[in-house]
Amino acid sequence: MNKIEHIGIAVKNLEEANKTYKAILGVASYKTEKVESEGVDTSFFKVGDSKIELLAATNPESPIAKFLEKRGEGVHHLAFNVEDIQSEIERLKGEGFVLLNDFPKPGADNKLVAFMHPKSANGVLVEICQEKVAE
Repeated sequence: MNKIEHIGIAVKNLEEANKTYKAILGVASYKTEKVESEGVDTSFFKVGDSKIELLAATNPESPIAKFLEKRGEGVHHLAFNVEDIQSEIERLKGEGFVLLNDFPKPGADNKLVAFMHPKSANGVLVEICQEKVAE
């Protein structure tokens, strides 16, 4: 793991949350993106080397909608950048962690992603991500 890539925050209303975080951080969102496979709209903010990803559900069956229903708005996940996501998946499984993905899948912000079950990481949903390589 190289660094914290971003912190994901689940929100009910992306437009309102964008206004809030623009005021908090003093910068506008640099990118919004829909991730159809996850049923989520995302918005990214960058301050220095740190990134915040806001996540809003696009349908009531999405993981974010279920999270919001159960826990309300707030920190959803902590993402770490890795050089070789498949090797990192195998390493973490070898350490005994439960991963929600055996193989990386496309995520937002030009990333391949995989998630570790929160029960494996003291209640924190951990995401590992790797920049997609241009083909």
